[in-house]
Amino acid sequence: MTASAEPPCVPTAERLDVALRRATARLAQAGVATPRQDAEALAAHLLGCRPGELRAAALRGADAPPGLADLVDERARRVPLQHLTGRAAFRTVEVDVGPGVFVPRPETEVVAGVAVAEARRVAASGRAPVVVDLGTGSGAIALAVRHEVPRAVVHAVELDPAAHAWAARNLAGTGVDLRLGDAADAFGDLDGTVDVVVSNPPYVPPHAVPVDPEVRDHDPAAALYGGGPDGLDVPRAVLRTAARLLRPGGLVVVEHAEVQQPALLAELRRGGWREPAGHTDLTGRPRHVSARRWESGPS
Repeated sequence: MTASAEPPCVPTAERLDVALRRATARLAQAGVATPRQDAEALAAHLLGCRPGELRAAALRGADAPPGLADLVDERARRVPLQHLTGRAAFRTVEVDVGPGVFVPRPETEVVAGVAVAEARRVAASGRAPVVVDLGTGSGAIALAVRHEVPRAVVHAVELDPAAHAWAARNLAGTGVDLRLGDAADAFGDLDGTVDVVVSNPPYVPPHAVPVDPEVRDHDPAAALYGGGPDGLDVPRAVLRTAARLLRPGGLVVVEHAEVQQPALLAELRRGGWREPAGHTDLTGRPRHVSARRWESGPS
């Protein structure tokens, strides 16, 4: 009499709470700044749920989603979280991101907020505000302005074809006028008609290579390095374009590195801009400047 075959051993899935603890330890060991948040974001992405729903599922003893360990390994190799989920939150919107486009940062949300506030001020006066985003990248700023100020007429330009493709994806169907081109000579048809020019241009100096692997190894160089010994060639070109585009009294707001605010404020004063001002981000670091275009001619 032959012995009956033993049933195959089928491993049980790892519990979600255990997997999250394991993932958090793995990411912390790899130097990820927010290991628990990233572990939860990856699991929530795979499960198609919100972080709060994920935590509730973990408390109920739910199983971890298949593929979580693989994504955690990628994140531990410092692939940006947003590249793994394919999405980046920005103010009141989300944008698709991935290789070939700059991942928008929280400090840029503050820059966009200045443009939103000015556009709202113009709209409150009874006129549809005209806003231009120079070097739009993923289209995050343009999309946020369009979403938060529905009356705004928004235009955006991007030089890099790969980034432009991401912006086209994010801005499709929004009514934003997106163009492929150089911020230095863009929108000649809008000269003197724009209320707000906003920009997060490339501004990293050539010697200041970013420390974080997510930025250094994955953000496009064209979106990082601003040209010239101080990294300000592109920001200066943005200011020249803004001077051409803005109507008298129109507002320009430009992001910069922490050490560049004095140089950009000096540039604004030399150009005769009104009310040049430096501003900080949410951590108190100097990160953007603003000014208004002169009324008639530069002083």
